[in-house]
Amino acid sequence: MTDHPDHDATPPAPPPAPPPVPPSVPPSVLTDLRALDGAVYAAVAATSTPTLDSALRRLSRAADHSKISLAVSALLALRPGRPRQAAVAGVGAVALASVAANLVGKQLVHRPRPDRELARVTVGRQVAMPESASFPSGHTASATAFATAVGVLLPPLALPLGALATAVGYSRVHTGVHYPGDVAAGALLGFAAAVASLAVVRTVPPSLPE
Repeated sequence: MTDHPDHDATPPAPPPAPPPVPPSVPPSVLTDLRALDGAVYAAVAATSTPTLDSALRRLSRAADHSKISLAVSALLALRPGRPRQAAVAGVGAVALASVAANLVGKQLVHRPRPDRELARVTVGRQVAMPESASFPSGHTASATAFATAVGVLLPPLALPLGALATAVGYSRVHTGVHYPGDVAAGALLGFAAAVASLAVVRTVPPSLPE
C-alpha cells in the first residue's frame, strides 16, 4: 500500500521580510533653506518695532517702480562726464534687473507670496501685497543694480546707495511681502545686472568731457 501525501498539511511560512532600511538620504538642501527662510520671515514678523514700521513702509512704497533710483539718476545726469555716465549705467542696470526679475525669474519660479495673516504681520507696517510671484524681489534687484553700477563709477556714492539698497531689501521683508530668500536672490540678480550694464557703458565714451 502506497502512502499518499497529506493534503491538509500547512505550507511552510514564507521567510520573514527584512527589516526596513532607514533612509540614508538627508532632507534636501532646498527644503532646509525654505524652512530657514520661513523661520526668519516669521521672526521678523513677530518682532515688535513700532518706531521703524512707518519709516520702512514709506521707504518700501517710495521704491516702487524704482522711483528713488530714477530720481538720483536724473540729478546725476545734470552733470556731464562721469556723473552722467554713472546715471546711464545705473538706469541701464535697473532696466536689466527689472526685466530679469519680473519677466524671467518670477515666471520661472512662481513662488507664492508669504501669508501675512498666518505670520501675524503688524497691520501698521504693511504695504499693498503685489499680485506677482514672490521670487525674486524686483525692488531689491533694481535697487542693488543701481547702487552697484553707480557706486563703481562714483565711489563716494557707493556706501550711501548700498545702504539704501539694503534698507529697501529689508523693508520688503519687514512689510511682509517677501521672504528673505527672495531678497537675497534679488540682490544677486542686481549685481549681475550692474556688471552687464557697466560692461556696455564703459565701451561708450562720455559724450561730453568732465
